Amino acid sequence: MRKPTTAELGVEPDALGWLRSESDEGAIEVAFVGEWTLLRTSGELISVFDEHEWACFLDGAKKGEFDRAAS
Repeated sequence: MRKPTTAELGVEPDALGWLRSESDEGAIEVAFVGEWTLLRTSGELISVFDEHEWACFLDGAKKGEFDRAAS
């Protein structure tokens, strides 16, 4: 199954209720649209995750798999 774009989801990214990380510079923002999770960095590129992909991402983050990328 191909993931939808934000246009195909029928959402205007700037109108979504984005949850923002505490950091202003290079902040990560997350919004939830039905079964889809949208992730963007400082309003730039938007990635779309299904529920399974999002769960795997959160699991990896909790295990520190992305710590190296943050430094």
